Amino acid sequence: MGRKLTHAPALWLTAGVLVLAGCGSGSGANDAGGSAAPKTGGTLTFAVGSDTGCTDPQQVASNDSIYSVRQLVDSLTDQDPQTGEIVPWLAESWDISDDATTFTFHLRDGVTFSDGTALTAGVVKENFEAVPGLGVLAGLATGYLSGVEKITADDDQTLTVEFAQPNAQFLQATSTHSLGIVSEASTKLSAQERCTQGIVGSGPFTLGEYTPNQSITLKKRTGYAWGSSLWKKDGEAYLDQVVFKVLPEAGVRTGSLQSGQVDAIGNVARADESALEASGATLQARANPGVVFNLAANNENPVLKDEAVRQAISYGVDRRQIADTVFNSGTEPATSVLAHTTPGYEDLSAQLTHDAEKAKTLLEQDGWKAGADGTRTRDGKQLAFTITWFANSPTNQPALELVQQQLAGIGVTVQLKQAEISQYASVVQGGDYELVWGNVTRADPDILRTQFSTALVNPYRLPESGLDETLTEQAGTIDQGARDELVATAQETVVQNAFVVPVVELQTKLGVAKRVHDLNFEASSRIQLHDTWVE
Repeated sequence: MGRKLTHAPALWLTAGVLVLAGCGSGSGANDAGGSAAPKTGGTLTFAVGSDTGCTDPQQVASNDSIYSVRQLVDSLTDQDPQTGEIVPWLAESWDISDDATTFTFHLRDGVTFSDGTALTAGVVKENFEAVPGLGVLAGLATGYLSGVEKITADDDQTLTVEFAQPNAQFLQATSTHSLGIVSEASTKLSAQERCTQGIVGSGPFTLGEYTPNQSITLKKRTGYAWGSSLWKKDGEAYLDQVVFKVLPEAGVRTGSLQSGQVDAIGNVARADESALEASGATLQARANPGVVFNLAANNENPVLKDEAVRQAISYGVDRRQIADTVFNSGTEPATSVLAHTTPGYEDLSAQLTHDAEKAKTLLEQDGWKAGADGTRTRDGKQLAFTITWFANSPTNQPALELVQQQLAGIGVTVQLKQAEISQYASVVQGGDYELVWGNVTRADPDILRTQFSTALVNPYRLPESGLDETLTEQAGTIDQGARDELVATAQETVVQNAFVVPVVELQTKLGVAKRVHDLNFEASSRIQLHDTWVE
């Protein structure tokens, strides 16, 4: 066994610091109320744009759903959004073997779930062992635990997780909502039951009521006393209740905040920013680390498996125009497949330029000839694709309508197909798409392995290649410099082959009323409500 740590070793932290360097595009906590003293009690009403139809944090991946269900569970560790450091939460300390294959967590005593049962190493073991059985919705959690060889509850407070290969990403993974810990009874439920009935966690809030596509109500957990070491307040949360309302229309969310019907909203649209600020609301923004918004090709599609076509699409997209026209202010065009706030990010902007003439040349050389109307055909077949997108953000449709116009300019015909966010996993992992629009947030570069390794889910139907070896090797490399080099190589491979077409970085922007204080972002730019209070 290697060293015992109360904090993550430096080699895990160097890249994490980079998260902060690029996150200056807005504020964190809303402290517009000045020096007022925190106040216990009250209800916070938060409007989101969509609902994935699931209340299990181990299964959800959409920000709008994560905002609420994250408050139900604690994690073994937490990640400091300011430094990237991994710090204690349910685990007071941990040991990591020198080859990063064995992780031993020492759990804090006295933690209970809201059903009264105790947190033990055996319960955590049940959690991690149940994840693979959750199916396609738990893709993130499954990826974090891939390669697990053995999980042992050494005693009630000591858990050991052993991997077949070195696993540099696992400690950060234990800080995510995807590996939030649920009660033993919840681990026995089916994946669907966990979604519809909800889970029991040890978090600062409990699930009160859930009405799909309408609202979710959280109640304060009385007696809560085991919060993250990052939180300001000890003990219970300030708020008595939190209500998340699903309001799909951006204008309705904005109007609701202006009229005082809700206290905070997600997905603030660029067009509404000035009006919100004029009404006294605060805009809070933080760039999301992870895989940027992209046009992901189904690489098994008969035409899209042709690299020249994928490259032409990449050159045909004007990223700056999309970022500046559609997304909220401060949004940056993609300069790699990873956002610039992600540890290990590599600037590949020179390869992600807008060059319509180069795109046309590539298609001409590939046999796609333009007709009188500008559309291209080859062997009598039109160069046309459908982009599938999901209604979880007001920017998705206008962004893709602009992409549609831009690609028409190089002779590519695009149809847009809207789907519900609850269909995301089945559509992407089932391969029922040609191009799909999406992003994935995570403050660790191993998100590349989750998305692009053919040994895992392989949602983009990539062929086996040297990329697999690079992604596997970075996951097992504990030397940060060496790992950064491998991560850079993986980004270059994805971009050079245009396996996906990076477009813009996601920036989370919230509108928050004056009466709300300390509504904070966590490391992945989702919200943490334990310290939040209202006047």
